[in-house]
Amino acid sequence: MGAFYHHYFNQQHHHPPTTDLRRLFHRLTIASSLSILCFSLVYLLTGGCESELTENSDIKPSARDFVVRGSGWAQEGNGTDALGSSHPALEGNSSGKEWTAARRLPQALIIGVKKGGTRALLEFLRLHPDIRALGSEPHFFDRHYARGLDWYRSMMPKALDGQIVIEKTPRYFVTVDTPARVHAMSQDVKLIVVVRDPVTRAISDYTQIISKTPDIPPFESLAFKNRTTGQIDSLWSPLWIGLYAQHMERWLAWFPRSQIHLVSGERLISDPAGELGKVQDFLGLQRIVTDKHFYFNKTKGFPCLKKPEGSSKPHCLGKTKGRTHVSIDPEVIQKLRDFYKPHNQRFYQLAGQNFGWH
Repeated sequence: MGAFYHHYFNQQHHHPPTTDLRRLFHRLTIASSLSILCFSLVYLLTGGCESELTENSDIKPSARDFVVRGSGWAQEGNGTDALGSSHPALEGNSSGKEWTAARRLPQALIIGVKKGGTRALLEFLRLHPDIRALGSEPHFFDRHYARGLDWYRSMMPKALDGQIVIEKTPRYFVTVDTPARVHAMSQDVKLIVVVRDPVTRAISDYTQIISKTPDIPPFESLAFKNRTTGQIDSLWSPLWIGLYAQHMERWLAWFPRSQIHLVSGERLISDPAGELGKVQDFLGLQRIVTDKHFYFNKTKGFPCLKKPEGSSKPHCLGKTKGRTHVSIDPEVIQKLRDFYKPHNQRFYQLAGQNFGWH
């Protein structure tokens, strides 16, 4: 009996611990293998997909695709309202650097001329998803230059990489100090000038003035220093602005002709798509704004933008555009045409094109 207990005790004392350790090790091995398998499955289902998306995120749509999505019309497409504020759609950041919208100094300026069709041109250009335009006229280079470029930049709408920031202030073209100031900001800026028959432009200018200050003297009195002798008052603002050659020479002293694009104000009305096509080429943009965007409003005598998706009405310029001009003595008009003729010829030479003003 004692021998039996001794043998049993030795069996329990020596062999079972080894067996238990082997079983424990086996179980740990199985548990570890299962853990690795589970982790791998979780990684494949989550991390792997995320990794694939991250790798593919390098293939991003263009700025145009981003802006067009969910918009499709002038102000919405650009995200800019009349005061130049930006809509939230363009302000969000994403992982791609090129998706970050930022305020930048303009790469293009519409510098003139007043009553030439600059507002129409700006509204038409705002249809293009690669253009970000400031709605208001900042008058930085002629009135607010002392505020500095940081202030000017803060006025601009936010833009994505690849989009062109543009603003219009028609007075720039005729302000003496402006060409040098613009050149100091950027030697590569692209300049756009909308020009129009200077006689028609002067009458349009006067029509706007008299709508605001109806008590001013008649056009015929203001246009002449001496009506009897027929001496023209070329320093009267509506007439002075039309001396395009004089103003053009000042800009050509700072910028090459290739950086200045001239838009015909007359053709902007008769063939808006044609003129817009040339401007898009000048800015290095794809011709997206085409004749399908326009229709001619017979009442206003102006082209208007066709009804966009999601809008119940077509988009025409405001009531101040396309006013009926005041009636001017035909003899005065002829004297003005004679006065402008040599100035126009000089301008045609500088421009390298004939605008056909009589």
